[in-house]
Amino acid sequence: MKMTGLDQPIAAPRRKRADAVRNTEAVLEAAKAAFAELGVDAAMRDIATRAGVGVGTIYRNYPQRSDLIIAVFRRELDATAAEADHLASEHSPATALRLWAQSLARFVATKRGFAGALHSGDPAYNLLPGQFIGVLAPRVQSILDAGAVSGTIRGDIRAEDLIHALTRLADSHPGDADDRAGRMTTVLLDGVIGAPSAG
Repeated sequence: MKMTGLDQPIAAPRRKRADAVRNTEAVLEAAKAAFAELGVDAAMRDIATRAGVGVGTIYRNYPQRSDLIIAVFRRELDATAAEADHLASEHSPATALRLWAQSLARFVATKRGFAGALHSGDPAYNLLPGQFIGVLAPRVQSILDAGAVSGTIRGDIRAEDLIHALTRLADSHPGDADDRAGRMTTVLLDGVIGAPSAG
C-alpha cells in the first residue's frame, strides 16, 4: 500500500530489517547444524537450503567461509555468556556454576564441528581464543565471587583457570556414551564448590 506525507518512510524499511534479522538467524542456525554434522567444508548450497534462503544471501553477508565460521562461533559464545548471566540471576552461585558448566559443554560440542578451521593457522581466527576468555571470564568470575562471599565456592579460583579446565574436560571424550567427561566435570566442580547446592 502506498503512503504519502509523514507516514511514508517507516513501514517498508522495518519489514526489510525484520526479514534480514530472520535470514541471519536462519543462516547461522543452519550453518551451526551443518558444521556439526558435516564439518566446516559443508557446501554453502546445503546451508542455504537448510536456512531457506538463496546462496547469494549467504555470500552477501559472509563473503568468505571464515566469515561464516566466525559468526557462528561468536553467536554461540554470546549465548553461552548470556546463559551465565541468566543462571546467576535465577540460582545460587553454586547451582548457577554447575548448570553453566553444562552450557559450556554444549558450546564446546558445537565448536568441535569447526575446530579444524579454528586451529588451521588462518589469521582470520587469531582473535577468537582471546574473545572466548574475554567474553566468558567476567561472567564466571562474578558467579565465583558471589559464591566466595556466601561461603559456598572456594575463594581462590580464577575464572580463566576454571574455564580452561572445564573446556578441556568437555572436549576430552567426544561422542563418549559413558559420559566420562561429564563425570570428571562433576568431580572438578565438587572440589570447587564442595557439597552440591540445593539452589
